[in-house]
Amino acid sequence: MQFRRIPNFLALASIKLIAQLFYKVEITWLHKHSDDPWKDLKVITLLNHTSLFEPLLLGGAPWRMIWRISGRIIAPGADVTMGRPVAGWFLKFIMPKMVPISRERDDTWNNFLAAIEPESVVIIAPEGRMRRANGMDKNGDPMSVRGGVADILEMLPTGEMVIVYSGGLHHVQVPGQGLPKLFKRIQMNCEKLNIPTYVSHMKALRDTKYRKAMVADLEERMERNIPIRN
Repeated sequence: MQFRRIPNFLALASIKLIAQLFYKVEITWLHKHSDDPWKDLKVITLLNHTSLFEPLLLGGAPWRMIWRISGRIIAPGADVTMGRPVAGWFLKFIMPKMVPISRERDDTWNNFLAAIEPESVVIIAPEGRMRRANGMDKNGDPMSVRGGVADILEMLPTGEMVIVYSGGLHHVQVPGQGLPKLFKRIQMNCEKLNIPTYVSHMKALRDTKYRKAMVADLEERMERNIPIRN
């Protein structure tokens, strides 16, 4: 396990150093905490999903967190993106356990869920696709959180989830518009939720089903908690 973690740590550390060199990365916690907010981390949820350059968010992560998740990261990745020579190679470089999934109703999502191990740290962008400059996805459909994150959390008996609200990185790079802009300010708001407590709370809501309740809650949190860029 240690040998598997070292190369992944070096890859993630390189991205963190690049982010700190070329960007001003700021992280703000939305709640007070007396202990390490990255302790017992099982899921990292990214809202909004707007760019393949979101690994730059690592610039705001502490070194201890990067070491803890190294070699343990698993993430779903669009099979179309992972099939691209450059983007696919880069994603596999920083997340060797990235599992390709399709947008069809097939077995790829179940294959991803089956690949999650007790020591895994799941990274997911619950919107499932990138928001373009017009606020829609690449097909012109409105953006929304999808229910897959509810499946992940439901199968985890313990652990914590950290939600990272970036508000998007279009000011750094818009999909399809070339190289990223340097020396920009990248802001993140973060909050930590206990997974079994959160799942229990969503299941206890009697006026809606569990998956729909979690989708609605995450969308409301995203609307309320994204950073106001200034």
